[in-house]
Amino acid sequence: MKSGYESMIWVRDNDGKQLVCYLDDVKNEQELTDDERVKCMNVNLLIGTERW
Repeated sequence: MKSGYESMIWVRDNDGKQLVCYLDDVKNEQELTDDERVKCMNVNLLIGTERW
């Protein structure tokens, strides 16, 4: 199992929000399910801006 950044994937959802998810939690990065989205973190909340 990879750790650190190698175990994460960066995804932009249909609303334009940038999400970070663990690879093990996502089956298709192009279409996140609601269950997968709950396991991801909204990067915009961490950084505090919608553009970064």
